[in-house]
Amino acid sequence: METRKRISPNILITGTPGVGKSTISRLLAERTKFAWREVSKLAEEYNCLDEYDPEYNCPFLNEDKLLDVMEGMVAKGGNIVDYHGCDFFPERWFDGVFVVRTNNTSLYDRLTARGYTGKKLEDNIQCEIFETLLEEAQSSYKPEIVQELQNNTEDQLHSNINTIVEWIERWKEENI
Repeated sequence: METRKRISPNILITGTPGVGKSTISRLLAERTKFAWREVSKLAEEYNCLDEYDPEYNCPFLNEDKLLDVMEGMVAKGGNIVDYHGCDFFPERWFDGVFVVRTNNTSLYDRLTARGYTGKKLEDNIQCEIFETLLEEAQSSYKPEIVQELQNNTEDQLHSNINTIVEWIERWKEENI
């Protein structure tokens, strides 16, 4: 097991597209001054995208190339990694994993507002219904570092940010 070298934890914010990961990550980064690592933007910026998937109207992610790019970024800690997948990241990267969830009505409204239709819309709603990302996080990381957050309302959004900030403060007390 690796010894702690980080003075600040690395956090993964994951969940189905449309649950509020980016909003939480942005507000959390503003409050904590942690680096916000939007995986989709990093993949684009560092050319980690492969051929296009016509069924989902998006390119495939080259996970190995992305991990090579991100390795140095996460080494020192103080990162908020924001992505809808989590099982390909090395377990050692994260001290806390927060799975954001929302109800299906809110999710449907958010995704249709983004222009999601057909199979892409249906699959993402089913992903949330079947808790796919929660199960992926629970099977990829130690159970004690995975936490589920409900994110349906503005109040829950702010409560979730406070929860994560309090978690960071506890982590620092226990690990520094």
